[in-house]
Amino acid sequence: MILSKLKTIFLASGATLMAISMIILPEQTFGASVRGLKIWWETVFPSLFPFFVISELLIGFGVVKFIGVILEPLMRPLFRVPGVGGFAWAMGMASGNPAGAKITARLRQEKQLSKIEAERLVSFTNYSSPLFIFVAVSVGFFHDKNLGILFAIAHYLGNFFVGIIMRFYGYSRYESMTAKKRKFPIWEAIRALHKTRIEDKRPIGKLLGDAVISSIHTLLMIGGFIILFSVMNRLLYHLHITALLASVIEHFFALLHFPKLLSIPFISGLFEITIGSDLISRVKESTLFQQAILTSFILGFGGFSIQAQVASILAQTDIRFKPFFIARIFHGIFAAVITIFIWEPVYIKLRETFNPSVTLPVFGQDQQGILEYLYHLSVQLGPLITITSLIIYILIYQRSLFSNQKK
Repeated sequence: MILSKLKTIFLASGATLMAISMIILPEQTFGASVRGLKIWWETVFPSLFPFFVISELLIGFGVVKFIGVILEPLMRPLFRVPGVGGFAWAMGMASGNPAGAKITARLRQEKQLSKIEAERLVSFTNYSSPLFIFVAVSVGFFHDKNLGILFAIAHYLGNFFVGIIMRFYGYSRYESMTAKKRKFPIWEAIRALHKTRIEDKRPIGKLLGDAVISSIHTLLMIGGFIILFSVMNRLLYHLHITALLASVIEHFFALLHFPKLLSIPFISGLFEITIGSDLISRVKESTLFQQAILTSFILGFGGFSIQAQVASILAQTDIRFKPFFIARIFHGIFAAVITIFIWEPVYIKLRETFNPSVTLPVFGQDQQGILEYLYHLSVQLGPLITITSLIIYILIYQRSLFSNQKK
């Protein structure tokens, strides 16, 4: 009871402090809001929207059920989740945060996962997208395409290890006894595909409209969280709370022989990975090796902004957030440790191979130029994709409301 009251006081005090800070620092608040909106408008919405819509359609058409039967022999022994988890795993890697959480929540709502299986699955299916790792972080912030390979290996392999650990979460002997063994999975997969499509009686137009509406609802929520945490990050910095938290981290960094100047960027990265990665790359007093370790950690941890997005998605189901949060700590640690171990055999070797002053000067420079071109192209086309999608959403939503009123 006392803890509950203390939590209420803490939350109320925090919200009041933020409100007062916004009034005192209106310019910083506005600037942070615009920055958060820009990230959502140019990058997040265009990159996630197609994946969200496609995932909804694949679930409705029964393709996910088909994939589930095929991947059962792989997903069940490795991660102790049904084969449909393979779809969430692949889509999470391809599209980035928080796609894995949305698909997992959707599969739980469809009762294709048990509560424990959903909590296992969501713990290792949320990733930073390849586009973000290779283009935004490695080329955009560090101006080094070779770092993208290092970050990707550490990030994806670290989350794989998280999945292996989480297979033991909530495990019972009854679960292993009820696991099905299929002799001819391809025929069962086709039957499951057909059965799912027949049971979903919505016409294709209705299914597509629902997919668009559901996807944009989720993306609007994600945009709100991005803007909110962008403002929070900026206000905490100006209120010197970030510096206060960084003073605690400094002692730990001193033991690792990391410069103290990395502490504030690291704390910022715990709140929002884009800001944190950018700030870490700007600390000239640190080595690239130290910057890579910290960046790998915050990419794995995901930042409180992404975790809040996931928590909001999971709140629509009975999936608990706590296992996901613990998994993010493991992911950050695993990614940082893997970065240490593969630094020399992966990054140093790549740098020696593609160093413009040694060999292959044109290839190395052209490849980095292509990545930079793709980054700027995505920024230019992002707003157009976003506004077009929002217009389509408004038209579909209005039509849906009009149809309901006629009924």
